[in-house]
Amino acid sequence: MRDEADAIRERMRTPRAAAVAGVLFSVLLMTSQALIWLSIPDNPWAPAMQELRNSRALAISLNLIPFAGIAFLWFIAVVRDRIGDLEDRFFATVFLGSGLLYVAMLFIAAATAGALVGLLQNLPDSQPTAAAYFFGRAEIYRITSIYSTRMAGVFMMSSSTIFVRTQIIPRWLAFAGFVLALTLLVSIGSIKFVAALFPFWVLLISLCILVQNRRSWRGAAAST
Repeated sequence: MRDEADAIRERMRTPRAAAVAGVLFSVLLMTSQALIWLSIPDNPWAPAMQELRNSRALAISLNLIPFAGIAFLWFIAVVRDRIGDLEDRFFATVFLGSGLLYVAMLFIAAATAGALVGLLQNLPDSQPTAAAYFFGRAEIYRITSIYSTRMAGVFMMSSSTIFVRTQIIPRWLAFAGFVLALTLLVSIGSIKFVAALFPFWVLLISLCILVQNRRSWRGAAAST
């Protein structure tokens, strides 16, 4: 009986790690997004004065993104480990590829934003700075509102397909992932809060895994 309980605890380590990593990613990314939304104008062609006034908040938000990306990579790894032999190579490739592309574009956008803030602080009144600012802002806007959002939708679509096949999470939550993924894939780039759907979905998945893990712990404790 004790050996069986130990085996159950060993199997539960991976989903618990996935849940913790997912919660950490969601909290960090949503906090970073909220700071960015409050600090910079929606219009990529707006003047740069607001960025300079809120450079401290922007610095905090940009420093959170690398840690969010690390947590997301950990989330991907432990979910794949949890799936194990049930993993389908086709969907696993799309799952992994879209997740890595999402993190890469997240880092590129953050690095570009950090460079722009430094440029504005050091050369605020030069003509080349104004041209570089507008170019960088437009690039960041397109990366975050179009490309990374679409990759997040592909990640959600492939993940939900894997979840439906393996039944790791409740089916209703997996099907909700399909709906949210379609929203991200067909959304218009000007919709401000669409990007928050992805970390919110990861948060739901993570909380669901935590609840399942807690129930399994109670069952294992009751059987010993």
